[in-house]
Amino acid sequence: MPRDNMASLIQRVARQARLTFRPPGGGNSSNGPRFAEDLQCLQQLLDKVRAEDLRLVSRGPSAVPGSVQPPASYMHICETESFSMGVFVLRAGAGIPLHDHPGMHGLLKVLYGTLRIACFDTAAAGGDGGGGGGGGSSSAAASAAGSSTVTSPKPPPGSPRRHRALLRSHQLYTPASAPCRLSPYTDNLHQIDAVGGPAAFLDILAPPYDPDHGRDCHYYRLGDGQSLSPDAEHQGLPREVWLQETPQAPDFWCGGEPYPGPRVSP
Repeated sequence: MPRDNMASLIQRVARQARLTFRPPGGGNSSNGPRFAEDLQCLQQLLDKVRAEDLRLVSRGPSAVPGSVQPPASYMHICETESFSMGVFVLRAGAGIPLHDHPGMHGLLKVLYGTLRIACFDTAAAGGDGGGGGGGGSSSAAASAAGSSTVTSPKPPPGSPRRHRALLRSHQLYTPASAPCRLSPYTDNLHQIDAVGGPAAFLDILAPPYDPDHGRDCHYYRLGDGQSLSPDAEHQGLPREVWLQETPQAPDFWCGGEPYPGPRVSP
């Protein structure tokens, strides 16, 4: 029997991720047709993954010593220079605050439970440090948002950085949903919330976070007077919003726990 037929599904996902996100010098480019074909193949494989393939059962994060428990935990599966893959587990009602993925691609597949994911585009690199806007991406956001644009007064000197952004979607994802995808240019910021119980999702990031190479994670919150209501998916989208860069919330941190699934060698 061919070796590929014996490989676990998650092993095949890892191999396809390595192929898809190999460095441009390896014959691939995120703007080329070959990358699009490889990415489609990866999405199709990822769409087949279920909790049982990773030997997971529906639960929240594993308990840690002490009275305060993490709202989320992470199971590391594998990592190379070109991509990382792991599983996030969220307890009921918990969420991962709005954050970005600088210069990165990402794929998220729900394994169990229900997630509500809000996806945003933001202005060109550097954003709007003062509130004036004017970048090409900001203009595109304003055009796409139409009459839903939001004006914001100029902040006082020394205040946190603000960014004009476009809320593109705010919808529910379940194990029956296709993977949620982000790119360096589209849906690069997102907020993830567990709805109605614990939830888990398989997460692929390419390349991985690396502050030494300009890929640090930044957190944001909606500007004053703006909110993400549960029925936002039924409101006119896309719509323009203002985001304010903020430190990581003190009530959010991620624990770690062992990955119980099949061995993966990317």
